[in-house]
Amino acid sequence: MTLLIIIIVLALIFDYINGFHDAANAIATVVATKVLTPFQAVIWAAFFNFLAYWVFGFGVADTVAKTAHTMEINLTVILAGVIAAIIWNLFTWWQGIPSSSSHTLIGGFAGAAIAHAGFGVVSWYKEGKDGGLPSGVLIIIAFIVLAPLLGALVSYLISLWLLHSYKKRALPKLFTIGLMALTVWFVESQIKYYDKIEKPRFDSHFWSVALEQHNIKWFLIAFIILSVSTFCLLFSRLNHNQSEYWLKKMQLLSSAAFSLGHGGNDSQKVMGIIAAAVAVYVHTNTGTTVMPDWLNVILPDENGDGARMPEWIPLACYTAIAAGTLSGGWKIVKTMGSKITKVTSFEGVAAETAGALTLYFTEHLKIPVSTTHTITGSIIGVGLTKRISAVRWGVTVSLVWAWILTIPISAILAAIVYYALSVFI
Repeated sequence: MTLLIIIIVLALIFDYINGFHDAANAIATVVATKVLTPFQAVIWAAFFNFLAYWVFGFGVADTVAKTAHTMEINLTVILAGVIAAIIWNLFTWWQGIPSSSSHTLIGGFAGAAIAHAGFGVVSWYKEGKDGGLPSGVLIIIAFIVLAPLLGALVSYLISLWLLHSYKKRALPKLFTIGLMALTVWFVESQIKYYDKIEKPRFDSHFWSVALEQHNIKWFLIAFIILSVSTFCLLFSRLNHNQSEYWLKKMQLLSSAAFSLGHGGNDSQKVMGIIAAAVAVYVHTNTGTTVMPDWLNVILPDENGDGARMPEWIPLACYTAIAAGTLSGGWKIVKTMGSKITKVTSFEGVAAETAGALTLYFTEHLKIPVSTTHTITGSIIGVGLTKRISAVRWGVTVSLVWAWILTIPISAILAAIVYYALSVFI
């Protein structure tokens, strides 16, 4: 039990570090454009980090928990993975490198598991259910490339949309109206109505549907797209000063949306590690001791059903990451807010909106992606709308190398920590 408690505490410490390490992802552009002061920005981001507790489910947590087969590892494996992740996160933060906390954690977990039981213990690839997206560590690795590319593509398209909307032409307005209609139709098709909700939270049909966790995420997506669309319809009527004023107001919305995605995506990874640790502890102590209710964790079966997680785990994780965000992370703010490309309110709205939509999409697919990679790709995509040379490729290439090396370095470091811990535990 003592070892389990140590793992939970260290996992929450990692979550806290993740908060201030990745705070720059959500606040760099609003600070760079002076929409908010650094102090106001971290409070804003931390609030929406914690608000994600009521928005997102546990899909990403389930994926992380299944990085290695829990029946074939022990608590020392998870402890070594968390320690290695903390070490690498602190090192990259100190150097001002916006590496991925997510891939650090997954690399550490996988590396320690391999050191314990070989490569076969890691869930490398699993085919998707009913033609769905496959899962496994190889898919997570693939999204090291795909997440920033997706963020760049979405931000590039949003930037073009905004640029054309500023012109006094009918075609951009017709496109915007069509997009609004398409958004309403698509989101309506994704909503779970009262008869499809397994456990309605209220007697009222309206409140049960409105506050169903699955639905809230789609309502948010609709709100973001419709808000940007409304601005685009009015954009051509505004002069430069008015445009700048409303773009800065829009940045509050886009940064809030991204902070929500950051909290929902990254907190779940720590939830997955804690759930895996509890599952390993329960497995290794079955029949020898009575398990308290707070350890009543059940990982999903092969079909993704039957999962259960006590409320204290997500609540503790969302609290830790919000507290970490409040602590800032100013070294990485400088890199994200100015070194990649010059960021104005226009670029901030496009990049953060694209980053938020990408995070919501990948969370829906239960893929743990890096918020760092996503927002960096989004900022690059905005820079490309000006010209290719607007992106400082020297800085970008250095970041890409940090991304590529994060998983193997974390894995090697975790293996070393595991062998060292095995001498004493």
